[in-house]
Amino acid sequence: MRLIRGLHNLTPADRGTVATIGNFDGVHRGHQAMLDLLRQEAHVRDTAMSVISFEPDPREYLAPEQAPARITSLRDKVLRLADLGVDRFLCLPFNDALAGMEPEQFIRRILVDGLAVQYLVVGDDFRFGHRRKGDYDTLVRAGGRYGFTVTQTETIHDGRQRISSTRIREALARSDLGEAGRLLGYPYAISGRVVHGDRIGRDLGFPTANIRFHWKPALEGIFAVDASIEGGIPRPAIASVGTRPTVNGRQPLLEVYLLEFSGDLYHRHLQVTFRHWIRGQTRFGDLDALRAQIDRDVAEARKWFASGRGPRPPQA
Repeated sequence: MRLIRGLHNLTPADRGTVATIGNFDGVHRGHQAMLDLLRQEAHVRDTAMSVISFEPDPREYLAPEQAPARITSLRDKVLRLADLGVDRFLCLPFNDALAGMEPEQFIRRILVDGLAVQYLVVGDDFRFGHRRKGDYDTLVRAGGRYGFTVTQTETIHDGRQRISSTRIREALARSDLGEAGRLLGYPYAISGRVVHGDRIGRDLGFPTANIRFHWKPALEGIFAVDASIEGGIPRPAIASVGTRPTVNGRQPLLEVYLLEFSGDLYHRHLQVTFRHWIRGQTRFGDLDALRAQIDRDVAEARKWFASGRGPRPPQA
């Protein structure tokens, strides 16, 4: 998949595409149904399949204090869209200029002059442009003028409820990994590059691989997880997501302790798949109390993996 960062990086080869627009946080089952429709149309027209999205999420830019937690990072979103057959991902930087763009200007600059869109799919709640004044009817009228077709997908329901990023965030917030995975269509995971930390875990006897968040994570707590190094085999591990209140942490951090591994993970990519909730985030009186609790957490994680529900340790 070709990742295109900004309109200025479009080339003539990117023109004449079928496309969809949205945030695609989580790339959940509702998004996947939309992409299935788009893929079918791309096949019929023998053209590329493009996704148009924004970074940061417009809500993070316009009202950061009220913005929802993210389900997936930009990197994880890109990888999942590539796995689903998307040919091009146009990532538009969301800034004052884009926020102030009128719907007609958005259509002309991005859909017509930029991508020469032939066919566009949007969700039934899609809004765009300055003050969200543009909608499906705006696009249909523009399509008549500029020669592209617009389709609006119906909301995908799970029983009586709509499948949405909001429902997935709610499930993750209460650590309901089963519900989140069912709505996503895959087990919930976070990936990132391992960075240097403050070595507290190592001093406690549990050296961790640390991944910093540049966004608000959708869950917190202690979990049994699978950890894959650079796309390798999944290894049993335990992970903490949160601000580490015992050491007065402020920024959320993902800390991963691999149960059957020793080695240097700095600067390597780690994919962490969340399998089993162990407990919530807690402030302890001192590091000795924290160490004792980590011992119990690791014992519980080992017991869960021994039950056969997680990956086996790799053979030496």
